[in-house]
Amino acid sequence: MSPVLEVRDLVKRFPVRGPGRKVVHAVEGVSFSMPQGETLGLVGESGCGKSTVARSVMRIYEPTSGSILLDGEDITRMGERELKPRRKKIQMIFQDPYASLNARMKVRDIVAEPLLAHRVFESQAGITEAVRAMLEHVGLGRQHMNRYPHEFSGGQRQRIGIARALILNPKVLICDEPISALDVSIQAQVVNLLKSIQRENGISYLFIAHDLAMVRYMSHSVGVMYLGRIVEKCESAEIYWRPLHPYTKGLLDSIPSPKPPRPGFEKGASIEGDIPSPISPPPGCAFHTRCRYVKAECRETIPVLKMVEAGHEVACHLF
Repeated sequence: MSPVLEVRDLVKRFPVRGPGRKVVHAVEGVSFSMPQGETLGLVGESGCGKSTVARSVMRIYEPTSGSILLDGEDITRMGERELKPRRKKIQMIFQDPYASLNARMKVRDIVAEPLLAHRVFESQAGITEAVRAMLEHVGLGRQHMNRYPHEFSGGQRQRIGIARALILNPKVLICDEPISALDVSIQAQVVNLLKSIQRENGISYLFIAHDLAMVRYMSHSVGVMYLGRIVEKCESAEIYWRPLHPYTKGLLDSIPSPKPPRPGFEKGASIEGDIPSPISPPPGCAFHTRCRYVKAECRETIPVLKMVEAGHEVACHLF
């Protein structure tokens, strides 16, 4: 079965204002594919390029190079008129439920906006009924339709954002850190809602998050990003049971343990230093400035993402 979304060698660079022709190397050669009805999780530190990948796939950002295939169609260079009908297949949930909703619009109009843009219904009655049904689907109700976003909690606002993204029945949903701005108790509600929607509708998710435990719960497979590149990719359970890349091991070591440490035990930092600047990334492997296993080859040659075990890819000179 062909993937519903396939990204090949995606590159996105941003020019920097000022003297010289400097660029921000936000995404450098990212590739992945997503089967129908499954979730790919993207994890990594802030600034590694996760959200840029999401916005480039959505064509909010124009890719510098590479290709994006949606249902087998290359949408990378399509003009807006040609791209518009394809946008019904791929929608996005944004990170901030406060900033992503128009404060001057009522909930009914926010959720109905995609229907109007794509002229799905001819009558206002049909639009209203579709909005009501979708709000109930995400745990809200008819009584919420004529309220404004400021009248809702963070979790309710994110449900409104989910309703807006689902109203066109997309095949792919890009979830750009949809729970990071929510309280922990609300995060569980939103994640369980997304999982139940996936079971019912067979939607594929690109799920971006910092919380590795949540990514494990949500995802069928996981890609670990560092400074614009995917450095490890495999099934979700495999990456937690047998991480190979030193960066992945460091991320997993950083997960807080519910068990208190033994008296006198102090856990050292598994990843030291700061992430390098994407304007002038280091030569060779970008992680070599922070890696405890660095060798001469790491400083000179960029490692290629390759299969080292069945279904397990890693970009590291140790393998």
